[in-house]
Amino acid sequence: MPRPSPTRRLRRAAAVAAVLAGLLTIPPPTMAATAATAPVPGDPLTGSGAVNRTELTAGQLTGGSAEDTVSDSAFALPAQAVPPTHSFEGTLTLGGLSTAGGFRALKDPNGYADTAATRHLPPVDIALVQNGSHLVPAKRGLQYTGNQAWNLAVGPGRAWNEDGDGQRTRASLPFALAERNANCVHNGTLTFLFDDTSVSEVRYQITAETCEYFQFDMWGQVPADYRPGPVDGAGNLRDAYASEVKDRIPTKPISALATDYPDSGVDVTKFGSGITPSALSTFGVNFHGVHYVGSCRTRQGDYPFCGQMLLPSYSTAKSAFAGTAMLRLAQRYGPAVPQEKLSSRIPETAGNPAWNGVTLDHTLDMATGNYVTPGYEIDEAGRIMADFFAAEPYADKMRTALSFPRRAGPGSKWVYHTSDTFLATRAMNNYLRAKTGSDADIFDMLRDDVLKPVGVGPDSLVSSRTDNSPGGAPFGGYGMFWTQDSIAKFAKFLNNDHGTVNGEQILDPALLAATMQRDPHARGMTTTGTKPMKYQNGFWGKEFTSADNPAYTRPFYVPFMSGYGGITVAMMPNGATYYYFSDNNEFSWNGAVAEANKLAPMPSAAATAR
Repeated sequence: MPRPSPTRRLRRAAAVAAVLAGLLTIPPPTMAATAATAPVPGDPLTGSGAVNRTELTAGQLTGGSAEDTVSDSAFALPAQAVPPTHSFEGTLTLGGLSTAGGFRALKDPNGYADTAATRHLPPVDIALVQNGSHLVPAKRGLQYTGNQAWNLAVGPGRAWNEDGDGQRTRASLPFALAERNANCVHNGTLTFLFDDTSVSEVRYQITAETCEYFQFDMWGQVPADYRPGPVDGAGNLRDAYASEVKDRIPTKPISALATDYPDSGVDVTKFGSGITPSALSTFGVNFHGVHYVGSCRTRQGDYPFCGQMLLPSYSTAKSAFAGTAMLRLAQRYGPAVPQEKLSSRIPETAGNPAWNGVTLDHTLDMATGNYVTPGYEIDEAGRIMADFFAAEPYADKMRTALSFPRRAGPGSKWVYHTSDTFLATRAMNNYLRAKTGSDADIFDMLRDDVLKPVGVGPDSLVSSRTDNSPGGAPFGGYGMFWTQDSIAKFAKFLNNDHGTVNGEQILDPALLAATMQRDPHARGMTTTGTKPMKYQNGFWGKEFTSADNPAYTRPFYVPFMSGYGGITVAMMPNGATYYYFSDNNEFSWNGAVAEANKLAPMPSAAATAR
C-alpha cells in the first residue's frame, strides 16, 4: 500500500486532534452533564482518507440528480475514512419532497402506490448531535409525521472525512418509513456533506423492507437546510449513545459459530435457511453471551447500518408487549391479575353480554369464546379483522374488537384474534390507572419497568397507537419495533435470565415459567392447525420429539414469538435463541433448532420445569 502524502498525513493528524479535542470539551453549564463526553467505542477512525469513490461523489451531491438506486455500499463508512473535521449539532431539514425522486413498485396488490403521498418521503426534520464520528438523532424510534402514508424513524449514523470531499465532512444516516396505522417497515439511508454552517443536497434511497404486501424502491436527491445551534440535552445524548454501544451484546458473524464450537459439527448455513433469500431481512443466534449475526440484505447489497436496521414486531408484540406487561403487573400487584375481568376494566363492554366472564387470562390466551369461525386463523383473515386493522380512531377500533359474538364458554376454545390482544392491553391499561393514577400508560410501564432495565435500545421504546398519535391507545398485538441487539437482549431476559435484571425479579416467576413452557402442568391452550401447538399469554409453544429429529431422544418444548409475514424468535431450552425477520410468509426454523441442539443438547420438557 502506498504511503499517504505529507499533506494527507498532516490533514489526518489535524482531524484526529480535532476529534480528541472535541471529546475533552466540557459541556456548557446549561447541559446536565458536567463531565467530558464519553467516546463511542470504535473511535477515532484510523483510515488514510484515500477513498476510491465513484458513486455519490462530492460533485454529485453538490449538483447532481438521482436517476435510480445505487449500491448501498456508497452510503457506508469506508475503510479509509478519517475522523470528521466538522461536528454537526442542529437541525437538518429536507425540502422539495412533494415531487422529488423516483419510485418503483415491486409488489403492490392493494394499490398503495396509487396514492401520491406513498411515493415520496414525509416531512423530514431531524435534530442531530455528534460524538466523534457518530451522528445521534435527538429523537429515536417511531415519530408521528401527520403524513397521509408514512411515519418515520431515524437511527444513529456516521460522519467522516474523505480526501475527495475537500474541506467538508460526509454524513450518512439510516432511516425507516413505517406504514401509518400498520407495522410494515421500509429501510433506507441518506447521505450529505456539511461544514459548520451549510449542507449539500441530500441523497436518499430505500432498497429493503420487512413487509409482505408492499415492496418498493424509492430514491431521490433534494435540497436541504442546516440550522446549527444547541440541541437540548446534547451532552446526555452523546453519553447515552456511547453507553448504548458499549452495552450491546458482543457480536460476531454467524460463520464464527462454527469456529467457536469446532467440535459441535454445527452447520451455520442452516440458520436463515428455508427462507427465500430476497425476503430475509436479517437473522441471528444468541448463545453463551455472544450474538452471532447474519447480514442485512437489500436489493443493492448489504445494508450499511445492519445493527440499526429497524425491524417490525407484528405479533411478536403479543408476547413482548401484552404478555410481558401482564407478567409485570402480576409481579407488582399479585398473581390474581390474570383473573381480572374485561367487563370490569373496559367501559365499552357495558351492555354487551358476550364479554361477561372473560378474563385477562382468557383474552391473552386467545380463548375468549367470542368468534365467528373456529378454523385456524380464518377469523384473523376475515371481514371483522380487516375492519379492525383499518380503523385508526380508538372508538372505531374498540367497537370492532368487541363485535365478535359469543360461540363458546370463555377458556374453552382457541381462536386467534389480534383484536383480543388490543382488548387485553386496554384492560391492563385501565387496571394500571386504577392503581397509580389517570396518567398511567401500560406501554410506558413496560418501557420503564422492563425494556429500559433490560437494555433495549431507544429505537424499540415507542409503540404504534390509535389515532396516529402519541396520545392514542397502544395497539398491543402489533406495532412495536426491534433492532438486532434489542430482540436478542429481550429474548435473553426471558430465556436465560428468567425475568430478572441484576438479580431483581421483574416478572412473576411462576407465570413466566408456564409462559416459557417450563411447567408441564400449565402448557396453555391447544391451537388449531395442521400441527397443533400450545399458546399461552401471547407466546407460542412448539413440541419437538424424535419424530422431528432422531437426535431428540427426549421431547422438549420451544417457546417462541411469531410475527406476520415470516418473523420468529425461538427461545430454546438449551439457552440458545434464534431469530429471523422476513416477509414471504415462510415460517421455517426446525433446522435451526437441530443445529442449536449440536451446540448443547436440549433438556427434556420435564427437566426444564422449575
